[in-house]
Amino acid sequence: MSSNGIRDRVAIIGMGCTKFGELWDKGTDDLLVDATKETLESAGVALDDIDAFWLGTMGSGSAGLTLSRPLKLDYKPVSRVENFCATGSEAMRNACYAVASGAYDLVMAIGVEKLKDSGYSGLTGIHQVGDGTGGSLSSPAAFSFLAPSYGHKYGVGTDEMKEVLTRIAWKNHHNGALNPRAQFKKEVSLETISKSPRVAGELGVYDCSGVADGSAAAIICRAEDAHRYTDAPLYVKGLSFVAGPAAGPIDPDYDYTTFEEVVRSAQDAYAQAGITDPRAQLAMAEVHDCFTPTELVLMEDLGFAERGTAWKEVLAGTYDLHGELPVNPDGGLKSFGHPIGASGLRMMYECWLQLRQQAPPERQIQSVGKGGRTLGLTHNLGGAPGECVSFVSIVGSELSE
Repeated sequence: MSSNGIRDRVAIIGMGCTKFGELWDKGTDDLLVDATKETLESAGVALDDIDAFWLGTMGSGSAGLTLSRPLKLDYKPVSRVENFCATGSEAMRNACYAVASGAYDLVMAIGVEKLKDSGYSGLTGIHQVGDGTGGSLSSPAAFSFLAPSYGHKYGVGTDEMKEVLTRIAWKNHHNGALNPRAQFKKEVSLETISKSPRVAGELGVYDCSGVADGSAAAIICRAEDAHRYTDAPLYVKGLSFVAGPAAGPIDPDYDYTTFEEVVRSAQDAYAQAGITDPRAQLAMAEVHDCFTPTELVLMEDLGFAERGTAWKEVLAGTYDLHGELPVNPDGGLKSFGHPIGASGLRMMYECWLQLRQQAPPERQIQSVGKGGRTLGLTHNLGGAPGECVSFVSIVGSELSE
């Protein structure tokens, strides 16, 4: 797979993000207005300056009216997009390509989800009746296969695997405790995580991401125009989105230790951005830690560890806030929360803060600038192991030479 990419052709000049959580006093309209207001202020532009909008939501509205009504837009194009849990990233991708094409000068990508009022716990919407080949598994059940499969393939015992998954949850709760916008803002001890009630397989309560309300947004322009709005833009280096053939559940060779869709999208994004050694060249990564074993497997799919070694890197603290390669410094889906349409843009918001070194001092990562590292990665997936979509982006604080 290959794509031409739009390296350094567009830039992010403003971002905003609401608090995530059980926001009973906020509706979808309120969240969209709040995120939009902060984003416009961040870029120093007015709403009327925005030429077009891309709205990502899975179940909190239909059509462009979901956004145009609360913002009172003056007859502007609004495209509503959806791609499972990667919906916010889909909005970002479409907005970036629209500017790169020359169709628009200034656009907004915004994502929102109001899950706590939906009556669902997790993904919203109605699932179609299949052809009988798919299993009727909950998301925790589907992702629970990753842990024993990984352990069996690489010789990691059940107790050792439990320690690894507990360490991932502990890390993300530690990071979220430093983040005032996170859904869960308290540290949780290793013992509490380890002894939490099981949800599916070996997965406990603390192995699962939170169900949250929230919104996040970005304003994008051509790279050559970026400094008209900010002294510290983020430049888009690579964007890759792939959908797999969804053959995993019926493929006898699929072993639940990898997401081929992630591997392919990462390879494509790295090629676009000129990355040959992601672990050495990236300053940070925001990944789709819907469940703790997902984050473990992603460390290998994204090239942050050799196959069969990521569990050792987790225990060694490689991906901690002040580790060699910080992963989910904002708390990730696990602690920041997962309002589906907003999550991909929330990840980008953390890159916006960290790469520009504007995160609060207590949680500013130290890897930015070390060894010339000025790049960040965001990763979203939607679906289940063996049948998903995957998005990978690379952004940076400097133009390529």
